[in-house]
Amino acid sequence: MKTVIAMSRMIGKKLRDDTGSATAEYAIATMAAVGFAGMLVVILRGDEVRTILTDLVRRALTFAG
Repeated sequence: MKTVIAMSRMIGKKLRDDTGSATAEYAIATMAAVGFAGMLVVILRGDEVRTILTDLVRRALTFAG
C-alpha cells in the first residue's frame, strides 16, 4: 500500500511540475512575433503601400522645410 501511495505522490508531482513552461511560452510568443513581422514585410512590399508611405514622407518633409 505504501508503494501505491508513493507512486501516486510521485505521479502527482510530475503532473503538477511546470518546469520549462516559461520557455515554451517565450517560444510561442517569438513565433507569433515572427509571423506578424513576416506579414508586415509582405504588406509593405506592395506598390500601393509603398506609394502611400513615400507620399506621406514627402508631405512631411515639404511641410517641415
